[in-house]
Amino acid sequence: MTFLIREATWEDVPELANLCCQLGYPITVNDLQKNFNAILQNDLETIFVAVLEEKVIGWIGIFKAVHLTTGPLCEISGLVIDENFHGKGAGKQLIDRVKKWSKNHGENILRVRSNMIRKEAHNFYFHLGFKEVKDQKVFEINI
Repeated sequence: MTFLIREATWEDVPELANLCCQLGYPITVNDLQKNFNAILQNDLETIFVAVLEEKVIGWIGIFKAVHLTTGPLCEISGLVIDENFHGKGAGKQLIDRVKKWSKNHGENILRVRSNMIRKEAHNFYFHLGFKEVKDQKVFEINI
């Protein structure tokens, strides 16, 4: 199956919010609009969508960062495919698109972080040639 892969637009926001809920991150359309606006303001970050018959069925976020210890790289900030379209190739097409975006931004390293409970996602990334480089926990605090 071939999907149209393009950058996300404001018209996609309601479908992006729905997909975030499927991923397990419920968000209101209003909050997603604020986040999307911030991403649009950053030249080193974008969101691509997979579209089938004019319906957004998946999205991937990508950003470029520089870390003191590892140097510059690109990192996937999120990837979700509508549960009705798993295994149809949209995820691979989105990964291929962010690989191209990363190279266009001068980077050869593409990183993704995946929740330890998402075994299917891990298998997906392994299948595409990603290598596991470390386990970690994520901590945060409201300040």
